[in-house]
Amino acid sequence: MVVLLAFLCLRLIFWWVAFPNPDEAYYWLWGQRLGWSYYDHPPFHAWVQGLFSALGHSPFVLRLPNLLSNGLLLFIYFKICQYRCGAKARSVLGRMLWLLLTAPLYFLFLALAWPDHWLITFCLLAMYWFITFADDYQVTGHGQSRRLYGAGGAIALALLCKYNTVFVLAAFLATIVSQPRLRPLLRDGRLYLAGAIAASGLLPILVWNQQNDWQSFAYYVNRSVDSGAFSLRWDSGLGFVLFSLVMVSPWHCWRFWQILRAPQALFRQTSTYATLAFWSFLIPTVVLTIVSLLSAALYYWNITAYLLLFPLVADLETVATRKNESGHKNFAVLLPLLYGLVFAALFVIHYSVFPLSALIDQDSDPDSRMLYGWQDVAAVVQAEATALGGLDSIGLFTTDYRSASAIAYQLNYPQVLAISQRIDQFDFWAPADNKLLQGKLALLISDDWHPLTEVALRHFQPQHGPITIPVTRFGRWIKNYYLTTGGYQP
Repeated sequence: MVVLLAFLCLRLIFWWVAFPNPDEAYYWLWGQRLGWSYYDHPPFHAWVQGLFSALGHSPFVLRLPNLLSNGLLLFIYFKICQYRCGAKARSVLGRMLWLLLTAPLYFLFLALAWPDHWLITFCLLAMYWFITFADDYQVTGHGQSRRLYGAGGAIALALLCKYNTVFVLAAFLATIVSQPRLRPLLRDGRLYLAGAIAASGLLPILVWNQQNDWQSFAYYVNRSVDSGAFSLRWDSGLGFVLFSLVMVSPWHCWRFWQILRAPQALFRQTSTYATLAFWSFLIPTVVLTIVSLLSAALYYWNITAYLLLFPLVADLETVATRKNESGHKNFAVLLPLLYGLVFAALFVIHYSVFPLSALIDQDSDPDSRMLYGWQDVAAVVQAEATALGGLDSIGLFTTDYRSASAIAYQLNYPQVLAISQRIDQFDFWAPADNKLLQGKLALLISDDWHPLTEVALRHFQPQHGPITIPVTRFGRWIKNYYLTTGGYQP
């Protein structure tokens, strides 16, 4: 209980105190400029952010949807434990909860206001409804249609969060094909109706892409496929595997391996659960490992692979938090607890108090350095903008989507644009905003990571500045921002 309270306190400190990281602010900004979908991701998270913005403007409100999704996730896990374990449900859920919290991957991604916390919740809900339908189908030959359609609806919501939902769909299909008693479903019209319900989640995304030359789909294809000469990128593949081990936790991975190393035993079980757990892990893990060897894959793209494994591990006798003969807690229990707790504490310190990577050198981890100093930057921007007639009378730009999102959040002013070489959502807002900004004076924020480039100077002609805005924390230099006044031409 003490350990669970420690995790809860760390989570609440983060939710209340930490300034939004660049992507959290980016998605918040999407919520202030609602659309069918967005270049980088599907729209569900942005829609939710737009809705919750009516409650106020603070880090806690920004992350309040996480509180709802986390509560729903735990309720689904309780229903899963109840379905599988009956009277043991509460004790298994307790063990599963600390397994989930001590996996750094889930402590991090269930805390951040990114689309992933919704993705995890909706995918688990779809898995639960699919399992209960399939088990009933194997017994009765029919199954409850509402659970199958519910699984399709949950998949539709998950597709509106992130595209890697397709791995869960692939696991459903593999489960049906590999279980003889489920194969008749392939001739059942209800399965295809459920598939149509799931596919409906793509409609807003298709509308946006049709309006924007299919650029979102092109972005993801180019991101995952290396267009250069064929070669195996062993360093990228090794990085994907190692980061996955570290972020899931080596101890967790070992326990997962103990469950998954005998797939024949899984398939002999009458329950759909074990088979779906196997395919849910195997398909994305293999696909993303191959992608990492050819191009690039990030460890958190595989975040749905482990969802059904946690209850299985929690149900193993060796995972129980029992005491050994000498009366001391089992070392195998304390080690993963300590691992997860240390990670969570360092994560909260890094995001809320001081960027720990700044202790290494002055150039490392520029992304994390952008978590700090925005109150100082906003004060200078406000003063300069007031001297020029106010923010509404000028344009406000930065040289990267991260800084544009952060200053927009700090000022609670969505009309910020980014001028950079990278294509991002700002490029799709710019044409409409350019008509309003034509020929106006503008302020432009840059830094050493994203300085004024030739691309920016084509549209921005410096006139005054730059004003240097140093960012420090506890007397230690973090980074500099630069504010320049000039004229803007689209």
